[in-house]
Amino acid sequence: MASSVWTGHGIQIRRGVIVQMYYPEELIEEVRMKNDIVDVISGYVRLKKQGNNYFGLCPFHNEKSPSFSVSGIKQMYYCFGCGAGGNVIGFVRDYENVTFQEALQMLADRAGIRLPEADNSEEARRKEGKRARLLEINKEAAKYFYYMLRSPKGQEGYQYLAKRELSDETMNKFGLGYAEGTRSDLTAYLRSKGYADELIRESGLIGFDEKRGIFDKFWNRVMFPIQDSNHRVIGFGGRVMGDAKPKYLNSPETMIFDKSRNLYGLNFARTSRKGNIILCEGYMDVIAMHQAGFRQAVASLGTAFTEGQANLLRRYADEVLLAYDSDGAGVNAALRAIGILKQAGLRGRVINMRPYKDPDEFMKNLGAEAFEERIEQAENSFFFELRVLEQNYDMSDPESKTAFHKEIAKKLCSFEEEMERENYIEAVAQRYNIGFDNLRRMVGKYAMNTGMAQPVTRPKPTVAQKNTPEENRKRSQRLLLTWITEEPGVYEKIKPYIKAQDFTDELYRTVADRLFADLEQGIFNPAAILSTFEEEDEQRAVAELFNTKLPEINTDQERGKALHDIVCAVKQNSFDYYSARMGTDIEAINQVISGKKALENLAKTHISL
Repeated sequence: MASSVWTGHGIQIRRGVIVQMYYPEELIEEVRMKNDIVDVISGYVRLKKQGNNYFGLCPFHNEKSPSFSVSGIKQMYYCFGCGAGGNVIGFVRDYENVTFQEALQMLADRAGIRLPEADNSEEARRKEGKRARLLEINKEAAKYFYYMLRSPKGQEGYQYLAKRELSDETMNKFGLGYAEGTRSDLTAYLRSKGYADELIRESGLIGFDEKRGIFDKFWNRVMFPIQDSNHRVIGFGGRVMGDAKPKYLNSPETMIFDKSRNLYGLNFARTSRKGNIILCEGYMDVIAMHQAGFRQAVASLGTAFTEGQANLLRRYADEVLLAYDSDGAGVNAALRAIGILKQAGLRGRVINMRPYKDPDEFMKNLGAEAFEERIEQAENSFFFELRVLEQNYDMSDPESKTAFHKEIAKKLCSFEEEMERENYIEAVAQRYNIGFDNLRRMVGKYAMNTGMAQPVTRPKPTVAQKNTPEENRKRSQRLLLTWITEEPGVYEKIKPYIKAQDFTDELYRTVADRLFADLEQGIFNPAAILSTFEEEDEQRAVAELFNTKLPEINTDQERGKALHDIVCAVKQNSFDYYSARMGTDIEAINQVISGKKALENLAKTHISL
């Protein structure tokens, strides 16, 4: 355990002394309880109910099979793949990449709760202070680049943007700027503003090597400030003047900049109220679209479209229109994005850019009215996939044509909802002149072969634990704590034999002590117990305690035996632990005496469920 303990992020106790208080535990608990974790996480992750819990793809690591579990009963989440876990406040903090206070404020606003002004702890002040300073530095850098573009030194950059037919109003709206052709001007400017080199380096604006020393990352480039949804500058993209490489350079990831969870232009698009989002590939595409009146356009940040970005879009629209380049690379990127959008529960359609390569070129040549027509004609993403797939087959050859139809049937298996699948089978059969019944039988055949109709099993951890004696001892303790949180009534069955002191790991014992004390008072609130831990690694460990995979047993008799075995294992481990520490330790002696008696009783007892 850490030497510094937080009671619900309210009072910090360090070595037994109250050091700081910012939010009362009761207030934090009110915010947490008024934000149902299933409702909140459903706004970020597509969840499906399986038994008592909900499952989806984990937003904290890349995966193809859902291992991310959300429990409405426990008001907690846990990923069986990467081990991420916590309550609703921890989820918002980690997903949005904000501080605890910011996450609490977001949830308080959602629930209509007003938070009082609060003093921060020293650690919270340090983290928040650094975040604030990094935002300040980026703001100053954006101002510097903005000024340079409009100065005599920035004429090359200004002329480039003017040739791309951007108006001054558009340049100003997006805060476009210029980094001049030397390697130290920005550094000198930021130093003059009082920022230390180390902090400037952490912002990603400068680099260092032994040959050149400190140098500006961005020079001789048109600059695109990247803003978060609250219009704060969190990073930069730069387009080089000339043919140097790389053509586009982006800020590295920092404390305030996560490329996978932000989108260029979203700060404007999220308030467009157009009913859809247009997803582009590049900054210039987004800017050209906004200038033409399509304020719902966004782009990923120099990387491929991610699950995190798809989940972010779900908060603002149900439909995403792909306006990717019409070349081969753009088609492949669109195919990948379609799959990600589908996993996130978003409808996708593809806008035809031909004969032009991208939205920027299209807008310059055909204009906004023609693009509006293309939006209305945008192709259903599934039929786009089939059209691209068809190019690999010779439709005049019966064998090749049959192979194509088989691939269509396989793809139709991806629709899990029966009504949706039936509708697509009917539409595909009509479009490709395939007999409906024949196609339906073919889909059914592949569904059986691929196990589509098989029940979904609860995911298992991707990393197997080592089967050591110590791990076995700890596992039995985790199993018991999970079982109690799955079925709180079990506590009455095991409390004659098990006390909090029987949990030999200090963290486990702390959790058990709080859990048992709550249950004695008729309170069941695992998420509140997790809130008492400040350190993120401890929160993950506590989440695992409440989400260990239980034995899959059907009959009550077998379940009773399994519970009995787990209780015996925990008690035997406790007995061995305190026996080895007896000496003159009165507490250990008492634990051994009571433990021996409990073990004798357990040997004669059957726990009935």
